Amino acid sequence: MQTKVLFITPPFTQLNTAYPATAYLKGFLEIHDISVPHCDLSIELFTAVFKSDFLRAMFTEAKALGNYNYPEVSKMKSLYISRVDTVIAFLQKHDIETAYKILKADFLPQGHRLKHVNTKIEWAAGDLGIIDKAKHYATLFIEEIGDFIQANVDEFFAFTKYAEQIATSASSFNQLDEFLSYQPTLIEEQMLDILVAQIENHNPNLVCFTIPFPGNLFAALRCAQFIKQLFPDIHVAFGGGYCNTELRSLEDPRIFEFVDFISLDDGEGPLLKMVNYLDGNIDIDQLERTFVLENNKVVYKNKIPNTIYHHKNLPAPNYSGLPYNKYVSFLDVVNPMHRMWTDARWNKLTISHGCYWKQCSFCDVSLDYIGNYQNTTAVDLVNKIEKIIKDTGITGFHFVDEAAPPKMLRALSKELIKRNLEITWWTNIRFEKTFDFDLCQIMAQSGCIAVTGGLEVASDRLLSKMKKGVDIAQVTRVTHHFSQNNIMVHAYLMYGFPTQTEQETIDSLEVVRQLFERNCIQSAFWHQFTTTIHSPIGQNPEAFGIQITGPIFEGFAQNDLYHKDVQGADHPKYTKGLNLALHNYLNNAGLQDSLQNWFDFPIPPTSHSKGLIESFLEELAIK
Repeated sequence: MQTKVLFITPPFTQLNTAYPATAYLKGFLEIHDISVPHCDLSIELFTAVFKSDFLRAMFTEAKALGNYNYPEVSKMKSLYISRVDTVIAFLQKHDIETAYKILKADFLPQGHRLKHVNTKIEWAAGDLGIIDKAKHYATLFIEEIGDFIQANVDEFFAFTKYAEQIATSASSFNQLDEFLSYQPTLIEEQMLDILVAQIENHNPNLVCFTIPFPGNLFAALRCAQFIKQLFPDIHVAFGGGYCNTELRSLEDPRIFEFVDFISLDDGEGPLLKMVNYLDGNIDIDQLERTFVLENNKVVYKNKIPNTIYHHKNLPAPNYSGLPYNKYVSFLDVVNPMHRMWTDARWNKLTISHGCYWKQCSFCDVSLDYIGNYQNTTAVDLVNKIEKIIKDTGITGFHFVDEAAPPKMLRALSKELIKRNLEITWWTNIRFEKTFDFDLCQIMAQSGCIAVTGGLEVASDRLLSKMKKGVDIAQVTRVTHHFSQNNIMVHAYLMYGFPTQTEQETIDSLEVVRQLFERNCIQSAFWHQFTTTIHSPIGQNPEAFGIQITGPIFEGFAQNDLYHKDVQGADHPKYTKGLNLALHNYLNNAGLQDSLQNWFDFPIPPTSHSKGLIESFLEELAIK
């Protein structure tokens, strides 16, 4: 009997568009004559929760539990219940008639978010502005309900993650195991009802969960636990980004009460071997990059040489069958670049596999998803783009590369123009000198509207130390070229890098301020540095002046490390001020304010001149 497979993306991931893992694997298995349905349990659960019937049950549950946080929401519960179906439908379809209805003064309850809505936002003229304003108000309304659920019914609930707090840095399986022994919450019961319907509909004997992030792990485990209880003959497999980074040293056998296989790195080879094993065509020792349980011990099966499926030979992801009518567009941050993660539909696709640079000292360069760089051709890539448009009807693309190669972006842009294929796209890049005005221009002509890239610490000393391969002057020139061509730029920012001083932190903020001021970047986000066990820093901390202090590995996950930076500043101290400054810059406010304005403790003045970024732009003009 041929194995029947079902792919599932567990709650919660991005809610405005489909996560691509199951589509990639579906496309691959189907060229091997294995038909595979896939379920985005994330969006299915979200849209089941934000329904009038579920909200009635949710308010009843909160009362039964004796929880009364956000009493104003309880007081207006009939209004929340009566409005939620209309609001969700609008966030899915964005029609102008419903937008006007939502914006009527008495339509939405004035809850703890909406009563503080920013009425000074300047919306675009015409229908577009009305729809965006209604999206913003509708988003705040949904967030109010989400706040209530988290505070009163299910502490694990969040919009793009579930129970992340117990899966992050889970060196031991103890806490996960403990929570799995509790009765499912109201949210989890709803999730399991949807899961049962999917299983009864597709009748699989192998259910595969992709677990991209810590915020997907517990939901996947809860589903797997339920499958083992209700459908004991079904095999369960886990794979995805969380497994690839966190579970490489797995020793604890308890997780195998819920799963049969845990695969690492690219899923194509391991998955095909699993199917062949379950079909009886190979024995268990022929599995590749897969953990199994033998004699109550975790065993890693990895037949060498591995079956290699090169990026250039893989088929297009197959998104058909996913519920594109259910995805919702949120507009919580009005900044046009920032909103791209939560608004509109995007087909996700990789141009290349891995990273062509693979040198950054903070990055997981030792792992396959970074270190194994593979490319394709522009012709093959555009062929895949055309197929995906046919499958989904969507012409927006987010190329989710670690760093899209400039040569491929030039070739891709030329091929799109040659075929007169009109798409809208954005991607992640390195701010390297290859991105001159001409390359940015051709990218814009082919439909590129935005790029993201790592400015990181915005300090030349630290950029050199982290082997980023760029400096502030170069970042200035490159971002200017993009902005000249109306391509928006989002910068990933980092603070707390080993040995970073208070002066360097403040100077980095000044660089960011000036880049916003000169319109070189339009969006950014701060991350506090964390070292991982797979990075050059994690593997050689002494060379970077830090001491690893934990956590003690207890047989389960191993990735994020705690460290002591004896030479650097007290980094968490700056979190609030850096974020406050950036929030203002994103909204084109506070650019002329003193940096001291954002901190409630004394900071040193910046050592940079007010014209630092301007001087780099003047040098560019002279050239």
